[in-house]
Amino acid sequence: MDISSIGYATLAAILAPAFLLLVVYIRGILYRRKAAVANLDHVRLEGRTVIITGASAEDIRNTTGNNDVHVKQVDTSSLASVRKFANEILAEEKRIDVLILNAGIAGLDKRILTDDGLEYTMATNHFGHFLLTNILLGLVKKSRPSRIVVVASTALNSTLNVDNLNFEKGGFQSFRSYVQSKSCNVLFTRRLADLTRDEGVVVNCLDPGFVHTEIFDKSGGFMVGTVVRLGVPFMGRTEVQGAQTVVYVAASEEGGTTTGKYFEECKVSSTADALLNNEELAKQVWEASERLVGLQPDEKHY
Repeated sequence: MDISSIGYATLAAILAPAFLLLVVYIRGILYRRKAAVANLDHVRLEGRTVIITGASAEDIRNTTGNNDVHVKQVDTSSLASVRKFANEILAEEKRIDVLILNAGIAGLDKRILTDDGLEYTMATNHFGHFLLTNILLGLVKKSRPSRIVVVASTALNSTLNVDNLNFEKGGFQSFRSYVQSKSCNVLFTRRLADLTRDEGVVVNCLDPGFVHTEIFDKSGGFMVGTVVRLGVPFMGRTEVQGAQTVVYVAASEEGGTTTGKYFEECKVSSTADALLNNEELAKQVWEASERLVGLQPDEKHY
């Protein structure tokens, strides 16, 4: 046996992962450098009420010095928790100027149902926010001009099966559940924008980018739980960078005059057009969501 060939093989086995890691690291640097900046230092939101799910209140206080930040507990995977939270908001707040639907998970390694019989990722990312928005919509309308901002993703599928939103007919995979939930976010945006078009409310969705947050810590499956979680420290953007498009849609002039659109890098993008242009599918997902969350007559404000 050629000893040198063994040496070359060993060297290649060592260098290949190192080279791959270097490529990932360099791509991460380039990805972070091209991150858009909202440039909204001139915009002031004093006197406005902004509700955002999945936010870190302590970080907001520490970085802005604004102590007028209040924390309420809500589990968007639980319809009972969402209803409790929404009713507390209605009892305590006089207006909602901006509602940002931000909380989410990246997918679990197996199909788990909530106490409401909903697939966990779909419940957390879509159904909970669907219910929350419907209950608060009356107050949002009264606060016009107002905005609803839906944090979606670029991981989308334009051919989802409305009769299998909870994967009761099979086909569950960790990443697939995440993609389906984010696709529903976009379709929800389209339908809600249509329903509120003449109500003084604008509804838009967005992709925050590939951001290094704790969302991946609770994820499972090979794609999300392993590949993505290992790659995000090297390729992911910072939380501040990931917030830029969210802030832009929530506070910019364009974000207040545009409705039913999808934003990337602080500008309107065509990435989600296949979903946004599918009016019929948006209606079907809306109707199925109403049924699955058990939306009551007094929770409808459209």
